[in-house]
Amino acid sequence: MKLKGSYFYTLREDAKDEDSKSGNLLVRSGMIKKTSAGVYMFLPLGLKTLDKIRAIVKEEMDNAGAQELLMPSLIPQEVYETCGRVEAFGNSMFHLNDRSNHPMCLGPTHEELFTIAAKSMVNSYKDLPFTIYQQADKFRDEARPRYGLIRVKEFIMKDAYSFDRNEESLNESYMKMFNAYKRIFDRCNIDYKIVKADTGAMGGSLSEEFQAVTDIGEDILVLCDSCDYASNMEVSSFKIEESNETELEKELVATPHAESIEEVSTFLNVDPKKTVKALLMNVKDELVVFFIRGDREFNDSKACKLFGVNEINFANDELIATSNAVPGFTGPIDLHAKVVIDTEVLSMKNFVVGANKEGYHYKNVNVKDIKYDQVADISCVVEGDTCPVCGGKLYFKKGIEIGNTFKLGTKYAEKLGLTYLDEENKEQVVTMGCYGIGVGRVLAAAVEQHNDENGMILPMSIAPYQVCIVAINTKDEEIMNYANSLHDELIQNGVEVLLDDRDERPGVKFKDMDLIGIPIRITVGKKLAEGKVELKLRTESEATDVETSNIINIIKDIIKKEV
Repeated sequence: MKLKGSYFYTLREDAKDEDSKSGNLLVRSGMIKKTSAGVYMFLPLGLKTLDKIRAIVKEEMDNAGAQELLMPSLIPQEVYETCGRVEAFGNSMFHLNDRSNHPMCLGPTHEELFTIAAKSMVNSYKDLPFTIYQQADKFRDEARPRYGLIRVKEFIMKDAYSFDRNEESLNESYMKMFNAYKRIFDRCNIDYKIVKADTGAMGGSLSEEFQAVTDIGEDILVLCDSCDYASNMEVSSFKIEESNETELEKELVATPHAESIEEVSTFLNVDPKKTVKALLMNVKDELVVFFIRGDREFNDSKACKLFGVNEINFANDELIATSNAVPGFTGPIDLHAKVVIDTEVLSMKNFVVGANKEGYHYKNVNVKDIKYDQVADISCVVEGDTCPVCGGKLYFKKGIEIGNTFKLGTKYAEKLGLTYLDEENKEQVVTMGCYGIGVGRVLAAAVEQHNDENGMILPMSIAPYQVCIVAINTKDEEIMNYANSLHDELIQNGVEVLLDDRDERPGVKFKDMDLIGIPIRITVGKKLAEGKVELKLRTESEATDVETSNIINIIKDIIKKEV
């Protein structure tokens, strides 16, 4: 491609309304342009890069035995009502009515339609297993679109679905997709971690996330310094340390004006780790009081899963009044409400809790002193906790979720009547798996991980062009003749090449090529008279002179090593 006469522009200044490196650089490079909050157009260079990611995804999906199809984005709302997902997605789902006033929505995900498609062919066990996939638009009305392509309202997702006879067969299908995902992200040169995650609105028995490690990531990854333990904060656990203290008798103590853990700890001169705090929550219009160690954070994802709900909110005064709880002084001793204590509390001794009496707490409390309805893991891991697998120390990284794999089981098949007849002619429910990749997020993650002060440093496999040729003086006939012939010869050798033949200063051209992240730059200038051109890799600071007679072979060798 030659830039002169083509659609190409860059911005010298940072984009004012972009809050991430990737969003800023993709806008400045003329790859994407925002049309409204969370909605972007992909311009020629951006679309070329996106298409290269999609091509890698397609190749690996096809190689893994999956078949591609395309689902509609405009879907009757009743399709999602069957599985209770209108409520599950809530305000994130876009709704509209057609001219006949039938409720419709823009598809946030496609499990139901894929299941319906599978019903068209599945009758016997002989029809299984198979996997089908698409790369298509999804729509979710994000409350806070941000970070460029990372959290948007319209996005391209690759979603695949496997259909199997049973869990054993699903395991085989799952691993095919799992390994295909690793190949995809390796080819895109993404630094990623695979972590256990919450199944959320998708349901199922297992969810694993492919997280690109970046400082801008919205998810907290919990990793071990001694083994390969990796988990999303939402579901992460830690090894609980047993106390060997001798149990003391509980004692009621006055704690005037000391309500927070910090105030209580200071007043009683105890470590916050020796306190247990109460969280008064509304769970399906019932007061539930959760108790966790005083210095820990409440993990609402774990609590939601425990009660099978999508959200848990703080209780209001009216709900609290149904109990004898006293905000700031609530404790699990003689509390008239549903009580859930964190698993860690079972291992604590001689701790401090509220006394359900204004201005008072109990100290030296032990598990024998309290009554509870449930014990569950409901707290968040903190850095330095002990790894539940090997005993190493846990630490945190931030990540962008770029892929997710689910073992859905029979949830959707049961609700939508997807069954088959086994060898004994008995009806069985199909077992499903689900596998998603945010294609735009892969691009954003690559830019977040590969950039410098001059712009993007795109991996060879997904850069819009592998080579850019910069003609220093477009009025010099010899330079332009060579630049054009090199451009054509590279194309004939299967190299993706961009020729900057614009009537611009060399400095402008260099800055633009650095900004858009082309891996290899060839500069054609005065040294052409000596049979030399300048070669510079985007990953390196220095350029080298190369004989024109050997430039094609050198470029091909570089590309071969990188792709």
